[in-house]
Amino acid sequence: MTLLALPKVYVSQRILKEGRDILEGQVSYRMWEGEGAPDRGVLLREVQFIDGLLSMPADKIDEEFFQQAPHLKVVSQHAVGFDNIDVEAATRHGVLICNTPDVLTDATADLAFTLLLAVARRLVECGGYLRRGEWRTWYPDMWLGMDTAQKTLGIIGFGKIGQAMARRGRGFGMSIVYFNPSPKPEAEKEVGARRASLDELLRISDYVSIHCPLTSETRGLIGETELKKMKSTAILINTARGLVVDQRALYKALSEKWLWGAGLDVFEVEPVPVDEPLLSLPNVTVMPHMGSATLDSRGGMSRLAAQNLIDALQGRRPAYVVNPEVLDR
Repeated sequence: MTLLALPKVYVSQRILKEGRDILEGQVSYRMWEGEGAPDRGVLLREVQFIDGLLSMPADKIDEEFFQQAPHLKVVSQHAVGFDNIDVEAATRHGVLICNTPDVLTDATADLAFTLLLAVARRLVECGGYLRRGEWRTWYPDMWLGMDTAQKTLGIIGFGKIGQAMARRGRGFGMSIVYFNPSPKPEAEKEVGARRASLDELLRISDYVSIHCPLTSETRGLIGETELKKMKSTAILINTARGLVVDQRALYKALSEKWLWGAGLDVFEVEPVPVDEPLLSLPNVTVMPHMGSATLDSRGGMSRLAAQNLIDALQGRRPAYVVNPEVLDR
């Protein structure tokens, strides 16, 4: 009896054990063991010989990539977003694209609301004040922040993460408005949300939290014009994609006090350069793209990305497919 060779897979960054356990015995895989992502040259060399790729958002997966991957059948992205992937090119080449929604919804919403509270109550500023030994007395107007109860939370993008953010806001006694291309009537009923235009949302919200995908329509969605529509006491939270916000305009708004503060988990360039002007502002709280960084969520993402990959390579329909038209060929 002739044993069939296992499909060859490349994993472009280290994944958690939950995912590796699924790959074991099902595929022959190599995993990048370096810090961060492999450089472009390494990735293009590796894909020449593989049937499947378990990818990360740092990987640029474009026409050139597919031309170098004659045997490739599936790219399974270890993320919800897939703006790093040219899906049209993948479809032309007959390559299935998968992603990992749902498992990181609550973790990302938790971090977004954590940033909201941290900026509102000036957590990082106060912590630094204490650690520097400057806390020597108390007075009524020291380090005043913002309330959340009875305030308006505006959510840009009302998918699963945006809706999870709305539930957290309601738990803190906030009113919810959202901007989304299509209405979400069931979610509106659940959380008592109201759909609004982007202009109205920016004008009336005390907190604006971004949860939309990065597309040609949302790239640069929040620029100087939009920031000037917000209240001077408002706070902007972004845990979606950095390129949705014009960082130079945001720096201007925050440094010139058009805006009270911001909480950012994502940036236009990642890792963010240390000379990024926003990092110099005391009213900006930052995280290094940690929205899904919990043991449960990252373990679930590794598991789902690996299972999507295995299902595609073994002829089954994966749970989450971005370009299902490939399956109909």
